[in-house]
Amino acid sequence: MMISTDVLVIGAGLAGERVAIEVASRGFKVILVSLVPPRRSHSTAAQGGMQAALGNMTKSHGDSPDVHFEDTVKGSDWGCDQDVARLFVILAPVAARQTAYWGLPWSRVVAGKRQMPDGEVVEELAEMEGLIAARNFGGTKKWRACYASDGTGHALMYTLDNVVLQLGVEVHDRVEALALVHDGQRCYGAIVRDLRSGQLRTYLARAIVIATGGHGRIYGRSTNGIINEGTGMSLALDTGVVPLGNMEAVQFHPTGVVPGDILVSEACRGEGGYLLDKNLGRFMPEYEPAKKELASRDVVSRRMVQHIRRGFGVDTPYGPHLWLDIRHLGKKHIEANLKEVATICRDFLGIDPIDEPIPVRPTQHYSMGGVRTDINGRTYGLAGLYAAGEAACWDLHGFNRLGGNSVAETLVAGMVVGKSVTQDLEWLDIPYSESVAAALATEARFRVEERLRRLMAGGPESVHALRKEMSDTLMEKVGIFRNKKDLTEAVDKLVELHRRAKRLGLRSSVVGPNPELAAALRLPGMIRLAITIAYGALMRTESRGSHYREDYTYRDDVNWLKRTLATWPSPADLPSLSYEPVRITELPPGERGYGEGKVLTEKEHVRG
Repeated sequence: MMISTDVLVIGAGLAGERVAIEVASRGFKVILVSLVPPRRSHSTAAQGGMQAALGNMTKSHGDSPDVHFEDTVKGSDWGCDQDVARLFVILAPVAARQTAYWGLPWSRVVAGKRQMPDGEVVEELAEMEGLIAARNFGGTKKWRACYASDGTGHALMYTLDNVVLQLGVEVHDRVEALALVHDGQRCYGAIVRDLRSGQLRTYLARAIVIATGGHGRIYGRSTNGIINEGTGMSLALDTGVVPLGNMEAVQFHPTGVVPGDILVSEACRGEGGYLLDKNLGRFMPEYEPAKKELASRDVVSRRMVQHIRRGFGVDTPYGPHLWLDIRHLGKKHIEANLKEVATICRDFLGIDPIDEPIPVRPTQHYSMGGVRTDINGRTYGLAGLYAAGEAACWDLHGFNRLGGNSVAETLVAGMVVGKSVTQDLEWLDIPYSESVAAALATEARFRVEERLRRLMAGGPESVHALRKEMSDTLMEKVGIFRNKKDLTEAVDKLVELHRRAKRLGLRSSVVGPNPELAAALRLPGMIRLAITIAYGALMRTESRGSHYREDYTYRDDVNWLKRTLATWPSPADLPSLSYEPVRITELPPGERGYGEGKVLTEKEHVRG
């Protein structure tokens, strides 16, 4: 089956749908392809809020895009593209207000006085009554995270999906893209497998957008949904010409529940929650006296692990954990502003956070790395291919993402990339031959069919066993703390797994709804992503944001103020790494203002 359209968007979460809205509203035909129905996308799980400098709260007074820009750059540990950060902070308020126009039920400012958990009394002004409210999030100077209780992603996803339906965008769900159709210079479409029937479809388009989200499940212990396996990143890496950027930049969220690793929102700490140790002592003021629990995520995660290493963790059969305490916020506040957190605790842990502390530990959460694009979302390497959201390295986040910036990024990047796609289609004379595209699609389909035949023929290796070894290797050796010995061992182990993955066999021969087959088709690409992460981390001999080397504990701006670019020339065992400088356009590198990281100056570097 061959299907043609103007624009093919792979992934129907917030970023994918926002691209589709922008393109469809300008009269182009768009098809969204997705593993799941859009309202089941992982975007729905976002809880705490989206960052936009609206300045409606008393604690937001004085906020502006300039302050948001500074927070974002410092949060990234000077690893982000500052042109992108500037564009983002300007458009984020536009995106927030636009979703309100579309009907999103933002939590609103309520005038009057209220007492904060630390005893401070805050008065919200009468003239701000009814405007979009904001809450505190880590790493920010002002209250900036707009929220819809603690179901922000759910509210956004349903709102955008309504607009998609109104615009008549086609959504083809329960399908998975297995390969891009390209000639090494231009992308023409994708080969897609129907997860219900097992049949292959060929999609041809003048523009293709990757918006498949993150890769969290390659780590196994992750807050990500089970569909977040880095599919879009794998598709790009497999072209051999499109680079992935900063794949070693992997974020761990401080508060995944134990057991299960389901996220409990940063809003818990933003609303005044505390982190406690096994003695029920609050420890973050000892490490971070200024920011406490609201330092950036990379810093809080490291401090938690340091505290556990000192013997203050709560021992359990699932490993040591700490406590997140929101009991002092009170039942009324929790039920109004953290009701989803309460539901997660009751349904999955059997505890009530109104009366009991929540067991938490740092858990893989987000990929700052992804398909490298320019500021307009065009990928490096292939014309006609774009990327948006967590699947992309735009590069807004550098080496650490601030909470709430990713939700805002899905909307802002969707606006920007959608506009870029339509401008390219309208104004640029991009060579496009349907006959060439069809011929390339036939070749790509043949390669996919050959992979299927090899799997069906059977081999000695188990997809589930190899996947567990991959996940365990990443968690144990490419985690919050990294060093040369562990990273070297991780690379060697993952290369071995990649070789073994060529001998995968299936226990089931069903070609339709077969989870084992789907997992086997994805696994080699997942292992290549894992190798790219570990190898990039091994080569980067510094500490920056979430990438913390115990053997190089300083940030080295002399040698490493640059972005890693990784391509995979087939049939190599390792990716090819190159580097591009990080553009500093406004805010020169300096201290972040929190965390233990040391910055190595040029003078110190020369002194040796």
